[in-house]
Amino acid sequence: MATEVLTQQTLKGAEWVVREVEAGSVFIPEEFNEEQRMVMDMCHEFLNTEVYPILDRIDALEPGLMPSLMDKAGEQGLLGTSIPEELGGLGKDFITSTIVNEGLGGGHSFSVAIAAHTGIGTLPILYFGTPEQKAKYVTKLGSGEWKGAYGLTEPNSGSDALSAKTTAKLSADGTHYLLNGQKCWITNGGFADVYTVFAKVDGDKFTAFIVERGFEGFTQGQEEHKMGIKGSSTVQLYFQDCKVPVENVLGEIGKGHVIAFNILNIGRLKLCAATLGGAKMALSTTVQYANTREQFNQPIARFGAMQHKLAECAIRTWICESALYRSSKLIDDWEQKLLSEGKTYAEALLGAAEEYAIECAILKVYGSELLDFVVDEGVQIHGGNGYSDEYSISRAYRDSRINRIYEGTNEINRLLTVDMVLKRAMKGRLDIMGPALAVQKELMSIPDFGSGDEAPFAVELKLIRDMKKSILLVAGAAAQKLMMQLEHEQEILMNVADMAIEVFHAESGILRAIKSAERGDAQAAIYADMAKTYLYDAADRVHKCGKDAINAFASGDEQRMMLLGVKRFTKAAPFNAKDARRRIAQKLIDAGKYPW
Repeated sequence: MATEVLTQQTLKGAEWVVREVEAGSVFIPEEFNEEQRMVMDMCHEFLNTEVYPILDRIDALEPGLMPSLMDKAGEQGLLGTSIPEELGGLGKDFITSTIVNEGLGGGHSFSVAIAAHTGIGTLPILYFGTPEQKAKYVTKLGSGEWKGAYGLTEPNSGSDALSAKTTAKLSADGTHYLLNGQKCWITNGGFADVYTVFAKVDGDKFTAFIVERGFEGFTQGQEEHKMGIKGSSTVQLYFQDCKVPVENVLGEIGKGHVIAFNILNIGRLKLCAATLGGAKMALSTTVQYANTREQFNQPIARFGAMQHKLAECAIRTWICESALYRSSKLIDDWEQKLLSEGKTYAEALLGAAEEYAIECAILKVYGSELLDFVVDEGVQIHGGNGYSDEYSISRAYRDSRINRIYEGTNEINRLLTVDMVLKRAMKGRLDIMGPALAVQKELMSIPDFGSGDEAPFAVELKLIRDMKKSILLVAGAAAQKLMMQLEHEQEILMNVADMAIEVFHAESGILRAIKSAERGDAQAAIYADMAKTYLYDAADRVHKCGKDAINAFASGDEQRMMLLGVKRFTKAAPFNAKDARRRIAQKLIDAGKYPW
């Protein structure tokens, strides 16, 4: 396996699997500048003053309430963070726009509405629109004067989006396309002014169209009654010879999939940011409850079982944050690189998001499952009260569940993660097979029992390197053994994806802890506790996934050899996770919230 150490700035998408990364080059949240911290504070203040006091009214779908909240967000610039200044936006960098998604992520149904508007409701036109389309629509979407939505899903086409049945046919006079079909689960659909809608021209050319409310032949259904995010407008859209001017074709005829898939890359990372914000909010609520709820004459926060739960929620939240902003900076740097090469703003960001599409898929899975974990443990710590609507954790629990489904289900994102890596390997964009063969050769050698390096985090960095080898071992052997059949072995692909998800996040945490220590940050010691505890547990999870995958395709001596290899590559040094969790929990208890 190659041992070249790369800086963050030179790391291509998924290259961390076969490379080491210098901690000093990785961006960490402690490096937010003053303006970015102010943006985060502004988002939190907006939720505290405008959203939290009226959550019941929002969930009741009070007419006009959600659009009025979005108007207020627009007045504060929160809808135009990533829109260029020449189109009326703030023109902020990718990290700042990610901060807005996190900062507003704890806003329940409001978070869903604003994320849909600023993401899939606005970005397709911003990135793929003509100058005339951008001038007409993006400026009004950025200010909040118009609200945006996105119509891709149909009753019989969810994950298989390209099987959509909605059609578009050019009118006899050549001035309009006539759309026929329906879309479902359309967020903001009940009040949006502008919709990006996908249909097949002449029944086969998958194409995007800009549809305005009021276009002839366009109607909407009633609001859906949902398990959670009840205050988010969700309707079906109906098109019956809906007249869409030819100038409202978005992008190229037959190239709608380029728009749909590229927008999803960005949307997945932004969803991770929103779920991170939700997790911090839910955990803070739970800590406050644990500090005030007494049983056996003392706060339940003093009990070891409760401290374990609180600490584990904090660890996973902190790890998610580490990976999210590490990836956001990667995208930001790649965008700047493409801009310097003469690419347009849209081309640069889309190109950067495509380069790190694998990381975006990984983040979406982790972030959505993090929030589900935190709200579930939150309900448990609340006990019976957690099941009551009088306590906000019950709303957080219901609202969380959707995140594992939209922006591509987590199963689809896991499969995509491995599929994209293998395709890049076949195209020569990423050298996976070379390092994978080197790992197989290493299995035949005498194990390395350590170099005796006593530098801080040396043991943890070696374990990260070895865990990457376990991914290469399993993925390389599966690809060699199964070849084209591998794509049909979804269980194995999911095992490999879970190994990659764990390793990327564990590495992100360790690198953040190292950089924090090098910077002399006040929280460096507790960061080390969180990073090491996560890594200690992740090693076992990676071992289990690797073992399951190997047992699914190998047998005999080959199987035994690889099982020994995965065991060797995931062997963690002894670590007192209980005491580390107690230290972490105490920080939460003292602060009365998630404090980092």
